[in-house]
Amino acid sequence: MGWLQPNSTKRVTFFLLTDIAFSFFTLYLAYLLRFNFEIPVEFLEPFITVAITLIIFKTAFIYLFKNYTIVWRFYSLLEAKNLFFALTLTYLLLAVIQLIVPTLFAPFPRSVIIIDLFLSIVFLGGIRLFKRIMLGLKSNPSPLNPTLLIGISPNTANLIQSTLTTSREYYPIAIIAVQENNLNMIGSHLGNIKIYGIEAMGEVIRTKNITAAIIDGSLPSAYLRDVYTQLNENNIREIKRSRLLHENNTIEDLSIEELLARHPKDLDSQTIGAFIQNKKVLITGAGGSIGSEIAIQCHRFGASSLVLVDHSEYNLYQIGEKIPSAELYLCNIIDRNTFEPIIQHAKPDILIHAAAYKHVPLCEQNPHAAILNNIVGSRNVIDSAIVHNVSKIVIISTDKAVRPTNIMGATKRIVELYAQNVDPRNSEIVAVRFGNVLGSSGSVIPKFKSQIESGGPITITHPEIERYFMLISEACQLVLQAAAIARGGELFILDMGESVKIVDLANTMIRLYATQPIEIVYTGLRPGEKLYEELLIDESEQKTAFESIMIARSTPYEIERLNNDITSLLNASDVPTALRHIVPEYTPKFMKHELEFHTIDGVNTLGDVQPEKCSTF
Repeated sequence: MGWLQPNSTKRVTFFLLTDIAFSFFTLYLAYLLRFNFEIPVEFLEPFITVAITLIIFKTAFIYLFKNYTIVWRFYSLLEAKNLFFALTLTYLLLAVIQLIVPTLFAPFPRSVIIIDLFLSIVFLGGIRLFKRIMLGLKSNPSPLNPTLLIGISPNTANLIQSTLTTSREYYPIAIIAVQENNLNMIGSHLGNIKIYGIEAMGEVIRTKNITAAIIDGSLPSAYLRDVYTQLNENNIREIKRSRLLHENNTIEDLSIEELLARHPKDLDSQTIGAFIQNKKVLITGAGGSIGSEIAIQCHRFGASSLVLVDHSEYNLYQIGEKIPSAELYLCNIIDRNTFEPIIQHAKPDILIHAAAYKHVPLCEQNPHAAILNNIVGSRNVIDSAIVHNVSKIVIISTDKAVRPTNIMGATKRIVELYAQNVDPRNSEIVAVRFGNVLGSSGSVIPKFKSQIESGGPITITHPEIERYFMLISEACQLVLQAAAIARGGELFILDMGESVKIVDLANTMIRLYATQPIEIVYTGLRPGEKLYEELLIDESEQKTAFESIMIARSTPYEIERLNNDITSLLNASDVPTALRHIVPEYTPKFMKHELEFHTIDGVNTLGDVQPEKCSTF
């Protein structure tokens, strides 16, 4: 029964009608008290005029002091004080008018002003306090939370209105102006809610008993981490983000992806558009996290045709549903006889090679499969593209290729070497290296979310382990941007910003998503796993026109010798040694670390036995 649900219109109407009725009553009672309950007839004649004047003044001042928009549950001493000021001003104004124009309400006993003032304070304040007490006595009170709105946009007024006019659990108390262009609004009101500067956030939270915060959906990420940190320092655990969806406001959880997102400032849509528009693009691994996002970006930037290749039927079907115009090919790149006719038929202008096995522990357990797929498959893709004169060949690489400690990283480093040293003929070949992306199928974030939802524990391999993170959409756009400026032979490095400690990531996710205490358990580094990922092999990188894109120095490797070494690797019984022959910096780590645990405040910590750090860093 929606008509029974409370909202601001019903609340204002109730208070307004109540105030009007009680104003008539208190004024008449003031007359009765003044004349010992026997009011002379001549004093009743101006009664209606006095009552109407008082009601107009009274309701106007009460409105100005924002006493009509307060939710009953949050009626406090501050609102009672504002009501007192509103009524006092009302009767002072009436007294002034009476002094200036004494005949206006004549005959009118001046003592009625004093009497009615006290009666109004008692009755008008009493009805508000009574409602507040009654709601507090209910067994299932409304779960409204005094809420801080952070950030101001054209949508803020709509958010306030929709929050007050529905049965949502958030009740806006104050607004914090964050961006420079909103600082001139500090001290003013929006929807009867006062606007404060960000430096006043802590005081506002304490004095107004704030329990939740809603961050405006348009607030730039540059401010988001600082705002989140301040809210966390002030013990605000319920933090939401507003969204404008189909002209309606929605309130969602603040996502960890938004907090970690780097948001490169030098993304150049024009450069990417000029590179992709009206081009035929072929993407391998197009059903994977990276490949599918690159496919979506190419479609968005106006590729004339998209040819999507993947050996997973389900993944290929999913990306095909998102881009119905794309040509879909089920193909394993290990089989060159199947793959090469696809290139021959498609005649792409750009080939983006995203197909690879990327899961470190699985590659450690299945080294020959990783070598076949990552090295032989990549060589098939590059060679086929060269034979068929594909203008631009873009190889997706990884930070794990830098001083690799695992099979996956070593295989990707060999692909980089092949891309840099093979004869490109009429093609330009470029490799792009970057770290973890937020939202990928192998990301730790979905795993942590699942562990939190199941009540924990969160499992982390080591308390010091760190990783780089970037939004998958932004990483893919930077890949295309790097490819656009490539001239062939480059190994591009994407600036991933600062690395993030995984334990800090876990604690942030616990604060954001957990409804109960969640334990963190350290399980020990897995075979091949690094504590810290690196993006550059040495300090000889070159700058480009874009701060987020750098170029690493090429590594010469005679191509015939490299092909022979790959053949030897395929037949090797000792895979690590054969890999190290091609990639001397490869240092496999097979040992597992035993950890001793203690528990402090529900969180496991390391005891005296510490996992040793790899000496290669």
